[in-house]
Amino acid sequence: MKGSTIRAIRTALQTLAAVAAVLPALAAVVADSDAIAAAAPWAVTAALSAAAFAAAVSRVMSSPAVEALLKRLGLGLANGDSGHAR
Repeated sequence: MKGSTIRAIRTALQTLAAVAAVLPALAAVVADSDAIAAAAPWAVTAALSAAAFAAAVSRVMSSPAVEALLKRLGLGLANGDSGHAR
């Protein structure tokens, strides 16, 4: 698997983990409000969309042109890691 694909998948998983961390608080709010409970399916869709968007941004950021720009800004990969498993 290509390094850029691996990074995109890792970013999506990190985003889902962050969303999962706030789910208990969200569930408590939803339980207290019928109006918010009706929006729960939308909230799940929004969380999945956020993960997909984060993965897409990660994929774009791994392109050589963007990586070159990030390196000029001091935000490139510090060790030149391509993201391949070792």
